[in-house]
Amino acid sequence: MYRKFKFEVEYLSDEHLTGFESYKYSSLDTSPLSVYVMHPFWNKVVQYCPKWVAPNLLTFSGFLFTVLNFMLFAYYDYYFYASSDDKPEYPPISRWVFAVAAFNIFMAYTLDGIDGKQARRTQTSGPLGELFDHGLDSWTAMLITVCMYSVFGRTDHSVSPLRMYFILWNVFINFYMSHWEKYNTGVLFLPWGYDASMLATVIVFTLTSIGGHEAWKFELPGGMSAGIMFEMLFYVSALVSNLPVILWNIYK
Repeated sequence: MYRKFKFEVEYLSDEHLTGFESYKYSSLDTSPLSVYVMHPFWNKVVQYCPKWVAPNLLTFSGFLFTVLNFMLFAYYDYYFYASSDDKPEYPPISRWVFAVAAFNIFMAYTLDGIDGKQARRTQTSGPLGELFDHGLDSWTAMLITVCMYSVFGRTDHSVSPLRMYFILWNVFINFYMSHWEKYNTGVLFLPWGYDASMLATVIVFTLTSIGGHEAWKFELPGGMSAGIMFEMLFYVSALVSNLPVILWNIYK
């Protein structure tokens, strides 16, 4: 008991532990995709989950699916050259890997969507569960982004390593800002881009498992590649739609 208490005090200060006693989770999800599609689906799925299954187990299981994806792509595409046609010495990723990746992301997204519902269903909601959930989400956001990099490759005409570095920083900043917003407002405003990005990832992996990475080797007017197109959409979603909303909510 002493060792456990000592760990909690080192990781969470007395001020944090005291705050847990009066903390109440409050969130607002206004995304049409989430409200009209995903939540009704999750409400059905959670009914098949036995009540003896702990919500944190669902959270951790979903996280493990993303870790499995990361390990798969780290093994088959360690240098991110597998989808680069100008690097024939690196064999392309087998299509079944992308199929497995699509399934894993779907499972991770589903488990992340029902863990809170399971907690309320079993009356085990609490601040530590939220801390555990969002702590793992902070890792998941990076792991999924890195796995998506393998779809387009790291050649100069696609997404260079330097630009991928900025993409990861964009993910980190937006994740941090959303929680800073909650710290100041008391409400977690769930970004619309989260649901869209998760479903887009599942779709991209699924299409790649069908057509291979060659399916993304096309150029738009102006010489823009598919990788750059996704990169631009990512920045627009994060910096144009998400960040201004966060700052506006904090201002209000």
